[in-house]
Amino acid sequence: MSSKTGFLYDERCFWHTAGEHALILPIGDWVQPMAAGGHAESPETKRRFKNLLEASGLSSHLAMSSAPPASEAQLLKVHPEHYLNEFKSLSDQKGGELGLYAPFGKGSYEIASQSAGLACSAVDRVMRGEWKNAYSLSRPPGHHCLADKAMGFCLFANIAIAAEHAISEYGVNRIAVIDWDVHHGNGTQDIFYSRSDVLTISIHQQGCFPPGYSGAEDTGSGNGQGKNINIPLMPGGGHQSYLDAMENIVIPALHAYQPELIFVASGYDASGVDPLARMLAHSDTYRQMTKMTMEVANQHCENRLIVVHEGGYSEAYVPFCGLAVMEALTDIRTGVEDPLLDLICAQQPDQDFVQLQREKILAMSERFDLLKHS
Repeated sequence: MSSKTGFLYDERCFWHTAGEHALILPIGDWVQPMAAGGHAESPETKRRFKNLLEASGLSSHLAMSSAPPASEAQLLKVHPEHYLNEFKSLSDQKGGELGLYAPFGKGSYEIASQSAGLACSAVDRVMRGEWKNAYSLSRPPGHHCLADKAMGFCLFANIAIAAEHAISEYGVNRIAVIDWDVHHGNGTQDIFYSRSDVLTISIHQQGCFPPGYSGAEDTGSGNGQGKNINIPLMPGGGHQSYLDAMENIVIPALHAYQPELIFVASGYDASGVDPLARMLAHSDTYRQMTKMTMEVANQHCENRLIVVHEGGYSEAYVPFCGLAVMEALTDIRTGVEDPLLDLICAQQPDQDFVQLQREKILAMSERFDLLKHS
């Protein structure tokens, strides 16, 4: 078993474009063009994250590589042929939009295939024992994408495609997906909602995206009953709320389920300076959640843990949150200090709020079947 952490990326993923926007608003009418920047789902968050890995020296301890794009056969395990055909047709022309807040430009079909391929290759390397764990710098992201509809910047369901690859190629019987992106992982939930071989867990800001959705009552159906867990957190819930959710729901559920492979949908948009959410997480939040997940992976699945990049829209801060995850995965501290840590720590909610959120988390835990039998 290797002790190496893999890091998968491809320059082409940085070339995906959503066209002319101001944050998430198309330019036109009363929406002015931006003097700098543009669409919230910018390549710069990911590029600057990778740059910090290199500048900090951590990249020298990683197995860094690219990977082939996902094949049509791999994509078809999740997405129907008509969706692939429509996406490819628009992509070959000048781009378009196939769902809510999911615009794309010319050539995005190939780039999205590349993004999914990075996650599939992470499965190959981890399942073969070549790497202990892995990080896939996938872009465009994937956790909002439904089987037949793009959504929320997501064009292919990267983690779902990679999970199906693990099941079909390596005979994995139980996969857990932990989604700590601040927005609900609705696409992953929908794809596996009636299945027992994939446990889906989403920690998200309640009502943020999809707009108005919280989902605590949605626990799966049919064979998947009890295998879908949603943990909506109140806006403003900071570092401790995330740790309480992990400690009281996520980790006990993982122990009860005993996965053979764990995916993390790692979005950094719960940070205290993200423009698309109102939470107060910081780099140490992501560090601690990663460590907690690694302990479960060590106990139940021979360290097999794959982190796949999702959201995060602060170009200044995403690199420091991503670095914290990578330092946890490698067990190497680079000495890079988070320049916003003290500021975000000073803005944390008071103890009355923390206690109220903790009580809500404990009340939620009572409805989850996995926790009743743990």
